[in-house]
Amino acid sequence: MRSIVWLLLLAVVAVVGATALGANDGLVMIYWLGWRADISLNLFLLSLILFFLAIYTLIRGLDSLLALPERAKKWRTAQRDRLAQAALREGLALYLAGRYTRSHKACQKAISIQADTPDLALDAEFTALAHLLSAGSLHRLQDRARRDEQLVRALDMSQLTRKPRATEEGARLLGAEWALEDRDANRALRDLSELPPGVARRTQALRLKLQATRLARQPVEALRTARLLAKHQGFTSTAAEGLLRTLATETLEAARDADQLRQLWQMLDKQDKQDPLIVAYAAHRMGMMGAHIEARQWIAPFWDKLGQLPSDAVEALSGALSENLLGLEAEWLPRLDATTPLALRNPSIALTLGLALAERQLWGKARGMLLSAANDLQLDLSRRRTAWAKLGELSEREHRPEEAARFFRLSAVPERD
Repeated sequence: MRSIVWLLLLAVVAVVGATALGANDGLVMIYWLGWRADISLNLFLLSLILFFLAIYTLIRGLDSLLALPERAKKWRTAQRDRLAQAALREGLALYLAGRYTRSHKACQKAISIQADTPDLALDAEFTALAHLLSAGSLHRLQDRARRDEQLVRALDMSQLTRKPRATEEGARLLGAEWALEDRDANRALRDLSELPPGVARRTQALRLKLQATRLARQPVEALRTARLLAKHQGFTSTAAEGLLRTLATETLEAARDADQLRQLWQMLDKQDKQDPLIVAYAAHRMGMMGAHIEARQWIAPFWDKLGQLPSDAVEALSGALSENLLGLEAEWLPRLDATTPLALRNPSIALTLGLALAERQLWGKARGMLLSAANDLQLDLSRRRTAWAKLGELSEREHRPEEAARFFRLSAVPERD
């Protein structure tokens, strides 16, 4: 097809040339120092075109000759650029292959080639990446001094790039990750704090911040970070629930008195305050500090819907309430009576109800619940001992020494491995 097109174009040119130049009636006369030359117009035009083509060819040849040193310089620069690029690719391949010493040497070779070539020294991003890869290799070799030196150079070079500073952001994230591996939480947090706000909200940055805050024992900040990660779907729903619950309990565990515990409780998210396991732990901590009334106030909303909660939440709330029965108010009696049907199926609730009724001096009801809990082998031995001991106290109060002695003996049964 292409040959046909060229033949058609040639035919068109031939027709146009024959039409325009076919009548050779023109004459050109040239005078030079008494000489005269007569040539046809067609020959003159053809000679003129050939003359200009010769002049153009001569000028192009001279230009190429004069530009030869510059072209040679560019060729040498391109060759050195290819060598530097090849060295960096080799360093990356060796790093991925676990040949960290050779990877470091290859990166240093790439850096030296670029530094010795002035035209390549302007590529700050290439140098920063080479320093960063070299720092990664040194980190794997546990050479922290030279690693930090290479990392600083990578950061310095990355700030000279004209493009968006992705290299600098990567260097800071890697620096924070390496600091965490060195168990240096303060340095990791410092590196993360220097990230732009948008970068600091990325999933990888939040993961590193979570690890750093947990290592630095900052449970409140760790809880906020974990909640952001859960919002960005950084964990599965099950893992997020377990992690948030753990961090919330660590936050509450940091309290040293009731006032501090109240402040930490107010700092928790609304979702945390609706988790029965977290509420049970908070009540447990508050009871340890003597604020039993406030602990019961936290438990009360969940106790009213005890039948709708999972078994682990029921166990936790029952245990928390049993630890905070001192000075139990009369208003709790209807609430306790409402859970009596549940107590027949759950020994933990039965034990809590028995202790609560005993606290309110309802000895008869308390005895039945305590006997039910003490004889239920599903209940762990320590709480069964508590039930037997309380039954012994009730028997002593009713002046039944033999029965009290039997109950006390049962409460002293040693644990079996």
